[in-house]
Amino acid sequence: MSIDFQQSREFLQEFQFNDLFVYQLGWNNPESQKLIEMSIEGEVYYRAKVAELSGVAVFEISSQSGEIPATKVRETIYKEISELVRENLLIFLDKNRTQSLWYWVKRDGTKIYPRAHVYSKLEPCDLLLSKVSALRVGIEELKDVSVIDIAERLQVGFDVERVTKKFFEQFKLQHTALLDISSGIQGIDNEADRRWYASIVLNRLMFVYFLQRKGFINSGETLYLQNKLNESQQRGTDLFYSQFLPALFFEGFGKPQYERDSNI
Repeated sequence: MSIDFQQSREFLQEFQFNDLFVYQLGWNNPESQKLIEMSIEGEVYYRAKVAELSGVAVFEISSQSGEIPATKVRETIYKEISELVRENLLIFLDKNRTQSLWYWVKRDGTKIYPRAHVYSKLEPCDLLLSKVSALRVGIEELKDVSVIDIAERLQVGFDVERVTKKFFEQFKLQHTALLDISSGIQGIDNEADRRWYASIVLNRLMFVYFLQRKGFINSGETLYLQNKLNESQQRGTDLFYSQFLPALFFEGFGKPQYERDSNI
């Protein structure tokens, strides 16, 4: 079962992080949410567990001054907490709980590469929610989920550099495949036009994928394109483009509803 995006947005926008992790992402309440004091470079900071699962913990970090600490201090706090809980996600908060900085660290041997996402209360939170939703653990998984599994989900959600690199590699492969005259786009002889059309098709597919990933299509149908492809394959071979995609792209998304064909 996927998360309830509307409820998750509300939890995020209201800074109810414990509710988000426990009621939407399937994590456990910590044994204690007691504030623990830490002294870093003459400043007093406090940590409190928000949620935990399989040896991984989420902490809220606040300061006596009410300010979110600078980069080097965040790194020092991370290292101190990592001595206690190696795999973690830190949420730095300001005094009024209106500003947050989500902090996860990628490790490569002895080197660390912090990833940070800044989020302010009541702002649109779809980007952060897309990262956090990677941490969802279903009831059926709880028995076997390990610290490695959760660490990998943290990386999927918060390692933007890794995801971006992989995305562009895959985009290039698919774009090249579409340009193949024998197996890709046919009927457009001019190479520049063929390249342009290949980009149009991929960009629009990604746009629809983004909408379905957020649950914005057909009342939360998160596999809309995959289901339409399966339906097409059941009707026959190579019909997904000819019978579905042009109608979706150029009628469904290209015209106001009153201008669309009634079948669309």
